[in-house]
Amino acid sequence: MANGGIIGPVNDPVISDLTQTFTASGTFNMPNSAPAPGQVDYLVVAGGGGGGSWCGGGGGGGAGGYRTSFPGGTKLTITKGSATTVTVGAGGAGTTINNKGSNGTDSTFSTITSTGGGGGGGFSCTPYGVVIGQNGGSGGGGQGACAPNAAGLGNTPPTSPSQGNNGGVGLETPGGAGKAGGGGGASAVGVAATGPAAGPGGNGSANSISGSPVTYAGGGGGGVNINAPSPSVGTGGTGGGGTGGKRGTFVGTPGTVNTGGGGGGGGGSGFGSGSGGSGIIIIQAPNAKVTAKGVWSLNDAYNYRKAGTWN
Repeated sequence: MANGGIIGPVNDPVISDLTQTFTASGTFNMPNSAPAPGQVDYLVVAGGGGGGSWCGGGGGGGAGGYRTSFPGGTKLTITKGSATTVTVGAGGAGTTINNKGSNGTDSTFSTITSTGGGGGGGFSCTPYGVVIGQNGGSGGGGQGACAPNAAGLGNTPPTSPSQGNNGGVGLETPGGAGKAGGGGGASAVGVAATGPAAGPGGNGSANSISGSPVTYAGGGGGGVNINAPSPSVGTGGTGGGGTGGKRGTFVGTPGTVNTGGGGGGGGGSGFGSGSGGSGIIIIQAPNAKVTAKGVWSLNDAYNYRKAGTWN
């Protein structure tokens, strides 16, 4: 085949999806090669909430808000050739003293904002008193002693579809043997504490926008008081949720980075809670990547340049 006098094989251009993953804040550049009107799919996960800490068991942190268009949702329209700021939220801090966990930070891309997960409930020295699980993308779990043991609300502020779920309430049993509730996850509420155990975190949601299925935004498990008879800590929800801690034994574990998982609740001062996992943003521009393994024909180069899609 004639190729304008260039020596080498002529290969037709290969059109494929352009997928970009952000584990830290940055900029998404929409290629000129994207087909009009320049639509993209997205996964936007916020930072998870930190677990709370309390001698009777700190609540698990809520997962970061989870919002996605993939698969089959409404895509965003991004102008071809434009640059869009991407903000990846950090996980909320846990605590080594008796206190609530901190909320995670929001993640944003274009018009989509996912809210940071709610911190787990705990005990606050200043001002003195109980702090319930905090509201967020998913709600933090309730602390395990000295009512109120309420959990935080998820999907706050509300989005449709919902970006998360409520946390589970804590439980105080006779003698101060408290068990905390788990933080909410993207696909399930945090589990309430029961007589023998703290509540597990709610499970996250799986998504394959990256090319393979990965589960994100699991809630953190609740912590327990060691004085409770054979207490079981709350396990973290699938999708990066941390496991709760036990007073005098071990601390709550952190949520997994770049999943938006909530931190595990702590068992008391010195045996604190886990921090929330940082968020993640993945953007996919369908049919926006144009490549060729060999030499472009002059005809193809001319046509792409004329159409304004030559990179």
